[in-house]
Amino acid sequence: MARIEDVAAHAGVSVGTVSNVLNRPEAVAVKTRDRVLAAITELGYLPNEAARSLAAGRSRTIGLIVPDVTNPFFADVARGAEQVADERDVVVMLYNSGESVEREEGYFGRLETQRVQGVLVSPVHQAGGAIDDLVRRGTPVTLLDRGTGRHGLCCVSVDDHTGGGLAVRHLVEQGYRRLAYVGGPLSMPQAAARLAGARQAAEAAGATIEVIETRTVSVAEGRAAAAEIAGRSAQAVFCANDLLALGLLQAVTRLGLRVPDDLAIVGYDDIEYAAAAAVPLTSVRQPRAELGRVAAELLFEEIDSPGQHRHRQVVFQPDLVVRQSSGVSP
Repeated sequence: MARIEDVAAHAGVSVGTVSNVLNRPEAVAVKTRDRVLAAITELGYLPNEAARSLAAGRSRTIGLIVPDVTNPFFADVARGAEQVADERDVVVMLYNSGESVEREEGYFGRLETQRVQGVLVSPVHQAGGAIDDLVRRGTPVTLLDRGTGRHGLCCVSVDDHTGGGLAVRHLVEQGYRRLAYVGGPLSMPQAAARLAGARQAAEAAGATIEVIETRTVSVAEGRAAAAEIAGRSAQAVFCANDLLALGLLQAVTRLGLRVPDDLAIVGYDDIEYAAAAAVPLTSVRQPRAELGRVAAELLFEEIDSPGQHRHRQVVFQPDLVVRQSSGVSP
C-alpha cells in the first residue's frame, strides 16, 4: 500500500504539501494540487483517516442517537442527516438507545472518546444532564424530534399538538363522535402533545376521546391494544404513530372488525408502509428526511463557527394524508 511519503516523492513535493492537499486544498496552488492528486490516483494512495483525525483533533464523524432504529421514521431521519454529512465527506455513526437513559449516556461517552465533530440526538428525556456535560466539554449537540424548550441548544421538531388536532378534526368531519387515542408512554413529549391536540379538537367538536396508553410505539403494542378497542364503543382510533396503527389494523381485522366500516383508524408519521397496508392508512405526515437534514445542517453550522453560531429551534408543521382507513373512498 502506498504511503504519503511515496505520494510526495512521486509528485516532487514535501509530505506537508500532500497533507495540505488532503486537508486544506485551498492553501495549495492549483498546479501543485493537481500534480499531487494525479500522484494519489496513480499510486492508489488511501489517506490514513486515523492519522488525519489525530492531527486535526477531531474525527471525520458525527454521532446520531435515536430511540429505535427499527422504526422506519428514524431510518428516514437518518437518511436526511446522512445526505448532509456525505456532502462534507463525514461519516454518520448510528446508535440505538432503546429509550434507555443508561445506554444513551454510554453512547455519549463513547462518541466523546472517539472525538466526533458533534452529536445529533433524539433524547430519552427532556432534561438531560449528560447532554449538558457533553456540550460543556466542547462537543456540539443538536436535538432531534424532541426537546423543544431547551435553551442553549439547536432543536428540530414537528408541532405534534397541531398534528393531533389534524387527525381528530378529520375523524370528526367524517362523522365519528366516539373516539379513542392509542399511544404512549405519555411521559414521552410527542405522545403527550399529540394527545393534547387530539383532546382539544375533540372537545371543540363535542366528541369524546378515550385514552389507551401503551408502553412503547410499536406494532406489538398496537396489536395488544386491539382487544381493548374491540371491547369499547369507539368508532374511530387515532394512534400516536403508524407502527401502532398498523398493528391495530392487523389485529382488529383478525377479530372480525372491518376497517373503516366498523372502526376507522388514523396513524402518525406517514411512513412508507402506511400507504402499502391492506387498507391504506390515513396518517399525519412528518417531514422525516427534512428533519434529519435540517438538524445536520444546524449541527455543522455550529461545528464550523462555534463562536458565531446562534442556536435555533426549528418547528415544522405536519399535514394530513387521507386514505381509506378513515372512511374515505379511494
